[in-house]
Amino acid sequence: MDFNENLAVIEPAVMPVFDRNILERKGFTIEDILWAIGIWSVLLTMSPVIFFYMLMVA
Repeated sequence: MDFNENLAVIEPAVMPVFDRNILERKGFTIEDILWAIGIWSVLLTMSPVIFFYMLMVA
């Protein structure tokens, strides 16, 4: 039996051009910083509320 007949050639995937440009860009954008500030502000303002709620319920 010849094993060379059943070999498959698998080529690496080629990324589209728009994905390559996104991966090459480094650093944070203004949107990233505003999103992080928004998430942290929600977490820090809601943590005392959640703490006292758990204190009263538990």
